[in-house]
Amino acid sequence: MIRSQNASRERVELMEELSRLYSSESMSSMPLLRRFRLLYKRYAWQSVVGGANVLKRAIDILVAVVMLIALSPLFAAVAIMIKAADRGPVLFWQLRVGKWGREFPFPKFRSMVTNAEKLKDDLLVQSQHADAKTFKMKDDPRITWIGRIIRKLSIDELPQLWCVLRGDMSLVGPRPPVPREVALYSLSDRRRLDVTPGLTCTWQVSGRGDIPFPQQVELDAEYIHSHSFATDLKILLKTVPAVLFGKGAY
Repeated sequence: MIRSQNASRERVELMEELSRLYSSESMSSMPLLRRFRLLYKRYAWQSVVGGANVLKRAIDILVAVVMLIALSPLFAAVAIMIKAADRGPVLFWQLRVGKWGREFPFPKFRSMVTNAEKLKDDLLVQSQHADAKTFKMKDDPRITWIGRIIRKLSIDELPQLWCVLRGDMSLVGPRPPVPREVALYSLSDRRRLDVTPGLTCTWQVSGRGDIPFPQQVELDAEYIHSHSFATDLKILLKTVPAVLFGKGAY
């Protein structure tokens, strides 16, 4: 947490310095050559950042389309098994909080009984996360037999590829919280909402539900401050064994 606080302080200091350098008063008093150099650096930086964002979005769309098509037989098989289990709906929809606090509809293959949300209030005291901001529970009695299988393999998360295609989510980024959790966030916790949420993230490949909330925030903050195409690729590659071994998945 100290590292993320230092990074946040450095970010504020950098923004103040940039604001001072590029203010109209400061620019007007500079020699023409120095003013040109600063403007060149600013537009070059904006081009690099903008280009990286465009590349990330293009990869998100391409991968989401390919996976939605390739996995359609699996989606059909899972839908049939969920429907056969208790005749309830195949998908479970929630409101999740995305970039800058914008809420969006978030689908998952339903892995719990149909009245799971009503039963959750009675189970909050049994959460594995003592901070009470996030709810995780091993041997959750609300999970159906097919739900245990698809949760273990993270198959229940695959419908979120639709959110990636829409732009509500990215392939890599902090996991989107529910409004109930965000209401309990501290100011530093809200740093997670500065970027587009993702299907997978650093703590997802490091233990998932076994990672306590404060450490999740720290890992997300580190990702936000240092993420790059190489970082995203590394996380995506680590996601495969994390899903196969199912550590922290419950």
